[in-house]
Amino acid sequence: MKAFASKLKRSKSATQIAKDPQAPTQQHQNYDQPGYTAQAAGNHYTHEKEVPRSMPPLAKTPTGSSAQSQHHQQHQQHQQQQQGGYSPPTSDMDRMMVDDARSTQQAASMRSNQSTPTMPTSHTMAYEQELPLNKQTIQSGLSVSRGPALVARETRGKYTLADFQIQRTLGTGSFGRVHLVQSRHNSRFYAIKVLKKQQVVKMKQIEHTNDERSMLRKVKHPFTITLWGTFFDSKNLYMVMDFIEGGELFSLLRKSHRFPNPVAKFYAAEVCLALDYLHHNDIIYRDLKPENLLLDRHGHIKITDFGFAKEVPDITWTLCGTPDYLAPEVVASKGYNKSVDWWSLGILTYEMLAGHPPFYDPNPMKLYENILAGHVRYPSYFEPAAKDFLQKLLTADLTKRYGNLRNGSRDIMEHAWFSEVNWERLARRDIEPPYTPPLKGAAGDAHLFDVYSEDQEPYGQQGPDPYGHLFPAF
Repeated sequence: MKAFASKLKRSKSATQIAKDPQAPTQQHQNYDQPGYTAQAAGNHYTHEKEVPRSMPPLAKTPTGSSAQSQHHQQHQQHQQQQQGGYSPPTSDMDRMMVDDARSTQQAASMRSNQSTPTMPTSHTMAYEQELPLNKQTIQSGLSVSRGPALVARETRGKYTLADFQIQRTLGTGSFGRVHLVQSRHNSRFYAIKVLKKQQVVKMKQIEHTNDERSMLRKVKHPFTITLWGTFFDSKNLYMVMDFIEGGELFSLLRKSHRFPNPVAKFYAAEVCLALDYLHHNDIIYRDLKPENLLLDRHGHIKITDFGFAKEVPDITWTLCGTPDYLAPEVVASKGYNKSVDWWSLGILTYEMLAGHPPFYDPNPMKLYENILAGHVRYPSYFEPAAKDFLQKLLTADLTKRYGNLRNGSRDIMEHAWFSEVNWERLARRDIEPPYTPPLKGAAGDAHLFDVYSEDQEPYGQQGPDPYGHLFPAF
């Protein structure tokens, strides 16, 4: 499951947050509430980690159809599309690789009757024509994007289920589900991520769950999600976050097949600012992919799902992520730093431009071998600057990978592929995105998400809490 965010100013005290007009009104401090049952119909919003996405050692990686990931299936669809023989996927959850993040709900979104969006072949509004201004706007853009130092916001116990009315399910996963809810106090719509404690413990995701809450209470950026509050009952954990109506970038990419160069550049640039912000605050994200990028109602991206995010000043060793997006040092079980996120930006950019990831193979073992070999085939329609940009990111040599050199993210932002980007305007969201989600109504419109059956299990139950001590931050 994922969640959402908005607003440029990110560091606020607990008092300021409580007074924020976008924040749900805080009127309760207790956790115990009468039984609460969700009833409605819904769409695919975002999903939690369906299961741990940590990769097994390379030598132990399973092979064969049982290990085929949803991302591999999507690549096969792409090949069929190019050959004129595209047919919708028919797989279900039982065909999903247990350590892969690609859910079948995403495949279901491709089976919808929505028309294929028309992507612009140019997007001049996002860029300045005076190219020499680029370097001048980088520093001001970074200053706007990075903002002040991180200040942890108080989120624990700010709300209860009684503060919200559940509207519908937006997404499901092995840990629980995400609901669209409406505040009973300010009538705004939010997304509540509900995690079943027993499942989190069973899947050994205690640390990642606590890390996600810890990261979200600190980050505040225009291109990342916002966490408004957390609470719990005897069986579940609850995270109150912004509702982002525009759906996943993944769905838009699958319907478009691939993005024109200016469109891919726009999204890559916004992701670049978000990653720079996280890295500037010693946070490594580790799960960049189209599924974790949501579009707000204006078309700007929101990075979501911070389950693998972690504060890492220098090096970490945890083996986690999505197979197609793993950096070679992660596959090789070596220590790694924040530069793995820049590698993932390269994979993301390639996938946006080509419609599929660069190292795809139906055999996971071969996929990892491809990543370690580092041989990338660039389609002939890639612009020279785009190809060079990707080559600077998709290198296993950390002494050459952009983002890991002396100038850090500035090397990426100063690259020729981004030469037209006005980073200051981009950081202020003062740019018209290339695509605006076709929302049908006002706030609370969730028609861009898949439909789910509702879980009739009541929320807010009181009773023994054998796992409560494992989640002290909630």
